[in-house]
Amino acid sequence: MNQHMKTITPEATDLSRRSFLVGTAATGLVLGYAGVPGIGEALAAPSNFEPSVWYAIAPDGLVTVTCGKADMGQHIASTMAQIVCEELGAKWSDMRVNLASNDPKFNDPVLGAQITGGSWSTMMNFDAMSRAGAAGRMALTEGAAAAMGVPASDLVVRDSMIVHPKSKKQMSFADVVKSGKATKTFTPDELKAIKLKTPDQYTMIGVSVPQLDIPSKTNGTAKYGIDVMIPGMAYGAVVTPPVRFGATVKSVDDSAAKKVPGFIKAVTLDDKTQTTSGWVVAVASTYANAKKAAEALKIAYDGGPNAKVSSQSLLDEARRLQKLDDSGQFFVKDGDPAAALGTAAKVLEAEYTTSINIHAPMEPMNATAEFKGDILHIYSGNQFATRSGAIAAGAAGIDPKFVVMHQMWLGGGFGRRLDADMMVPAVQAAKAIGKPVKVIYTRENDMTMDFSRPLTYQKVKAGVDGDGKLVALSHDVVSAWPTQRWGIPDFLTPSVDKKGPLDSFTVNGSDFFYTVPNHYVRAIKNEMAHNATPSGQLRSVAPGWTFWAVESMIDEIAAATGKDPAQYRISLLDGAGKNDGGAQRLRNTLLAAMGLAGYGTKKLPKGEGMGVACVSSQERATASWTACVAHVAVAPSGEVTVKKLTVATDVGTQVHPDNIRAQVEGAAMWGLSLAMYEKATLKDGGIEQTNFDSYTPLRMSQVPEVAIAVIANGEKATGVGEPAVTVIAPAIGNAIFNASGARVRALPITAEAVKGSMKA
Repeated sequence: MNQHMKTITPEATDLSRRSFLVGTAATGLVLGYAGVPGIGEALAAPSNFEPSVWYAIAPDGLVTVTCGKADMGQHIASTMAQIVCEELGAKWSDMRVNLASNDPKFNDPVLGAQITGGSWSTMMNFDAMSRAGAAGRMALTEGAAAAMGVPASDLVVRDSMIVHPKSKKQMSFADVVKSGKATKTFTPDELKAIKLKTPDQYTMIGVSVPQLDIPSKTNGTAKYGIDVMIPGMAYGAVVTPPVRFGATVKSVDDSAAKKVPGFIKAVTLDDKTQTTSGWVVAVASTYANAKKAAEALKIAYDGGPNAKVSSQSLLDEARRLQKLDDSGQFFVKDGDPAAALGTAAKVLEAEYTTSINIHAPMEPMNATAEFKGDILHIYSGNQFATRSGAIAAGAAGIDPKFVVMHQMWLGGGFGRRLDADMMVPAVQAAKAIGKPVKVIYTRENDMTMDFSRPLTYQKVKAGVDGDGKLVALSHDVVSAWPTQRWGIPDFLTPSVDKKGPLDSFTVNGSDFFYTVPNHYVRAIKNEMAHNATPSGQLRSVAPGWTFWAVESMIDEIAAATGKDPAQYRISLLDGAGKNDGGAQRLRNTLLAAMGLAGYGTKKLPKGEGMGVACVSSQERATASWTACVAHVAVAPSGEVTVKKLTVATDVGTQVHPDNIRAQVEGAAMWGLSLAMYEKATLKDGGIEQTNFDSYTPLRMSQVPEVAIAVIANGEKATGVGEPAVTVIAPAIGNAIFNASGARVRALPITAEAVKGSMKA
């Protein structure tokens, strides 16, 4: 089984070797983790405290939470503030948020890096932010007790006030900060020993308070990367080659570009980080003129080794690799599937595929680079500051410690901004012309050069005994390896067959919570796809394709053995052995979805059907429990209408109920879009779809009825941003089968495929 990744930088933040400091500085009360060395000096001169890691309280009582996560519309900054607010005892109207820079002190306390993805943010930071809030409350209380001359144990903290009920004395947070009395420190052990509130004591957690970022985003004061303005800056427009990766520039004729007003220079990128290849950036005084200059450039390319690669050749190569006995590495290796399949009463075998998919966030990729002496400043919205800073440094040819990342609000990310390609042309152009440069992609640049969800091919073989019980399952997953591309060893997972590390972010989800005594999962790297289509993490990551295969195959087994597919899943979710706990929670979500949808309780018209699926996204160690019942109508033409999606999700502890529902609804719509509408294709090494006329996500007119059931049981908070993406496609595919008898095994699902399967 896969284990969660380790920290990825030697300087990783770790509660085991950091102390929590509270003290009064010139700017107010600062609270955060600081390295153990130098604590005494810091306390002797509180005005020299480093800026707060987690939050600061100003003399006016305002509490500003610094969020080390990228906020791309999921309101994670507000969520972090809400967690702090609960234990701190602050008034919500006093809370503010601030986005962190790439300073290592802002590294995630669990991951040891600044990364936003995997639906990890709340689940991994809930405890640390809660303890930060609680420690602040305790320090403020002791400070107030000293100032008022009363026992700290007699004080009550509520709504930014510290009250002594017996004497009616009270002090506000602002009063305590200005008094300079809050000086308590906590060792790591003391911090861990703090008794946090129990769910029945919550007054903020579980409340749909106003999101702190909405006012600035509605009045236009929130700054996105595309809004950055630096005096004297120029603009860059990129010219990308016809081949996604591997092309080189042979020559650039800028004679026509020189006639464009304000044209400064055409810079051919020399990207030692290998993030880009064959790119040129046209620099001019305005973006409009930069675009005109880019269009006027005449560039000759060498297409490189991938110039003839197509989607079909990627699929052909995947099939070839899967047939090789020595391909790939094992992610799961339980029992002996080969032997069990050899004696099984019935064996089922199927191929499942998914296409290349594009992120396409609304705010196009952008970055502004400025050199100030030896320091490179990058202004952009990104999901992986630790890696992005290193890429910007590599593009500039400097040490990463000389790069300052200014985090902006993100106009959409979904995994796209885990990559830093937009920083490379900005950095090299700024270096070439000696002034700040802002680079903005066109939609065409972004779509054709996206670090896309990879094309995947999966072969699944299952065996059942005479009673229809699943006794063996063999699952091969072939794809590009997006996480290996990052070059960060600690993000890879040791294979169980000890053949070396594998990219578990291509197979997560295949290690499900069903009880199957003989179970193999093999992760196979498609080197051709890896090189020709450098892939990234798209919302839902591997479970978006692994559960397409697993949940479709479970339904195929149920149909072949004459069992109800929902009841068949329930029988497999028995919680035996390693599946104890997780299987029960997953079963409960399935039952909740079935109940809300009325599954099995009503007769549907001819041509309509319901299908189920249940998943444990993202990674097994950080699972979220989600189930879906899809209701579809299938016309004789094969046209599918999704009438209703019913999704149940177990979130453990819900911080903000309205936001959770919004995240689940959005994820369900994304899953529907991937299932039915989105497909990118590769031809002659290049992505053919360049805008929303040819790459066609779900439209508003295609949105079905959506019902959401949120299970909040007080367990540890789970992630909600991505799991519902993964459950939609298999539920729809299974519903199509129940409505028409057509079994589809390729995404996106098309009318032609459904009709063809109906005839078969």
